[in-house]
Amino acid sequence: MVGYDPRAESKALSPEEAALAGSASGFVTRAMISPLDVIKIRFQVQIERVSSRCPQGKYSGLWQASRCILGEEGVTAFWKGHVPAQLLSVCYGAVQFASFQFLTEFVHKSTPYSSQTADVHFVCGGLAACSATAVCQPLDTLRTRFAAQGEPKVYHTLRHAVSTMYRTEGVPGFYRGLTPTIIAVFPYAGLQFFFYNVFKNLPWLQPKEPGARGNLQNLLCGSCAGVLSKTMTYPFDLFKKRLQVGGFEKARECFGQVRSYRGFVDCAVQIAKEEGARGFFKGLSPSLVKAAMSTGFTFFWYELFCSALCRLKEN
Repeated sequence: MVGYDPRAESKALSPEEAALAGSASGFVTRAMISPLDVIKIRFQVQIERVSSRCPQGKYSGLWQASRCILGEEGVTAFWKGHVPAQLLSVCYGAVQFASFQFLTEFVHKSTPYSSQTADVHFVCGGLAACSATAVCQPLDTLRTRFAAQGEPKVYHTLRHAVSTMYRTEGVPGFYRGLTPTIIAVFPYAGLQFFFYNVFKNLPWLQPKEPGARGNLQNLLCGSCAGVLSKTMTYPFDLFKKRLQVGGFEKARECFGQVRSYRGFVDCAVQIAKEEGARGFFKGLSPSLVKAAMSTGFTFFWYELFCSALCRLKEN
């Protein structure tokens, strides 16, 4: 069970053990969903004018974008930015699940609320994600820039990217997009944990026997939670990506028009004016596929690793 469960206190994981399971889950999941993440980012950062009958963006669909990237940049392009992305996933997973374990245990022992209710999971999940975001934002920015750049490359290695960004943009450059990220991450992560809790407790989804069917239930519940939470908070993710690639226009010229934004509000206003309401949901299709896989496998692997750690503690 995700979070502190007083019904199984003898098997409860410490925050440190939850961090280990969360980082392992993030590592495996990231390796699996990296291609979808690259495609999603390419859609989010390309600009199209709402008045144009022929879209000026380079990518027009999930399959078309996949073939285009494969043909022009090779199969390795689907793992662009994979090193900072893996660092992000491992770090984020560790901080998020350790914080969630700590917060749910704190709620159970220090308040009259149960640690396993959906509303408590919403609040604790949102706070845990905010903690992880504050720690991992520079890695997220680096991951986004590597995935967004085409050919020729602006950043050749992680070290080159860090030194170039620090020299040209300073420390604030690593925290571009932090405002919409913080605004969006609380409800997004909170809804992930909320819906996962709701689906896990539905009577008709309860496995008749533990083991493989229980693991399949975790995957299904996590996937549904990911799709619902992503759809409800998607525009903020798009704002974040647009702001993160600000000052990075040279690497994006091959994808169509480029645009610079002065901040969160200016980004939202320009998108509404130039791309219309549909602009707020650009890249939604690959994002939903990615969200289903990412959230589903994150909870799947996390529960699997937690079970393995519990068995190790018993032996």
